Amino acid sequence: MRWKYPLSDIDLGKEEERKVLKVLRSRWLSTGPVTERFEKAFSEFLGKGEAIAVSNGTAALHLALASLGLKEGDEVILPSFTFVATANAVLYNRAKPIFADILGFEDLNISSKEIEKKITQKTKAIVVMHYGGYPCEMEAVLKIANRYGLPVVEDAAHAPGSEYRGQKCGTLGRLGCFSFFSNKNLVTGEGGMVFTRDQGLARRIRTMRSHGMTALSWDKFRGHLSSYDIEVLGYNYRITEIQSILGLAQLKKLERNNRRRKKLVEAYRKGLRGIPGIFIPSLHLEGPYSYHLFSILLDGGPKRRASFLRDQLMNHLRDLGIQTSIHYPPVHLFSLYRKQLGCKTGMLPMTEAVSQRVMTLPLHPRMDVNDVKWIAQKVKEIVRRWI
Repeated sequence: MRWKYPLSDIDLGKEEERKVLKVLRSRWLSTGPVTERFEKAFSEFLGKGEAIAVSNGTAALHLALASLGLKEGDEVILPSFTFVATANAVLYNRAKPIFADILGFEDLNISSKEIEKKITQKTKAIVVMHYGGYPCEMEAVLKIANRYGLPVVEDAAHAPGSEYRGQKCGTLGRLGCFSFFSNKNLVTGEGGMVFTRDQGLARRIRTMRSHGMTALSWDKFRGHLSSYDIEVLGYNYRITEIQSILGLAQLKKLERNNRRRKKLVEAYRKGLRGIPGIFIPSLHLEGPYSYHLFSILLDGGPKRRASFLRDQLMNHLRDLGIQTSIHYPPVHLFSLYRKQLGCKTGMLPMTEAVSQRVMTLPLHPRMDVNDVKWIAQKVKEIVRRWI
């Protein structure tokens, strides 16, 4: 279907075309000098540290957790209100995901109090996800982590450019993971990044990124090494030069496009505030943020389930060419996690309540405020029919 208003769109232009063509003409397409430049630029954007470019955000999460030396039987605390890759990365490392509930309707991030309730002697790490680009309560999370001697991994897929008390998201914990998928704020098609200030972890991740090899093909091409050793079990999580040159071009646009997103979010909030049946989360949070998603929560009133109103609204908006989505179905209620971990309905009441109500509206830098006003007006008209 061709959407009049797609959920996301990409800000690509002549600069990206020119730079991709230059890489193609260089005849070096796998991880190489452009990737090194992208890593350096991204590290400088975040602050002093090491940035390791990888094939996607899931690979970033997998390698970040693997670098911590997780083993079978270890537990990792994380939200269920996230994309499934966050939890899958724990399983890839043969550890057990332990799901903690979110704060509530006002803040859709993981609750620090719920994290602490889940800590046991088997807990080896905490993973937080900055939902929609709005940071978690990191001060409280880090205090708990320090008290129990646990590393914190930030899933910052939604949050490139978001800040928490003057510090970039993805730099607050031991490791930060980013995604550059096609619907993200910084787009390379596929791609991801791990950030850390721990030199030992950075070396381990770089080695695991490419089969556990002590040297890359680019190192051999430059004449630095003629052979290599395999030190650890690794993976093929290398990024390409084409993705990296796109990343460099997109990084230059990131702050500008995040500001555009902020204006669009402000227009949505103005257009939908005070409408019966619609609740807007994250209003109390102050940026700068990445404004990756604009999500609303729907209330069907005393006569209807919230999910009924949401489904009706999504269907009507679809007929108008407006794409919507659900971010997210709770991970713990997917069949895999029910079967493998014994997860059940009711174990995370706030996550489940929000997941039945949440709906995401279009938000991307190719939209303008008039687009948002039109969408908001249609949402109001449809909701008023059912409330």
